[in-house]
Amino acid sequence: MSREISDNAQQGRFELHEDGILAGFAEYERKPGQIVFTHTEVDSAYEGQGIGSALARGALDHVRAEGGLSVVPNCPFIKGWISKHPDYQDLVA
Repeated sequence: MSREISDNAQQGRFELHEDGILAGFAEYERKPGQIVFTHTEVDSAYEGQGIGSALARGALDHVRAEGGLSVVPNCPFIKGWISKHPDYQDLVA
């Protein structure tokens, strides 16, 4: 089983593919100096398998690696995930 997280900038979302199949995504909008997370969705076939958490971590790791952006977690899932992982709170605007 392989998981891959990628930034699909054309569609404005980070995607998690499990064995090549889209299992979930986190939509965002880019603004000057910010990335605003607006919605996260996991396919019902993948619920309860840690897809959402892996997606949140991967997306935020990508933002951190890119540098120069702060996160605005308007999406309740991303906001809740960050609140449970204090090592990512430094990214929040």
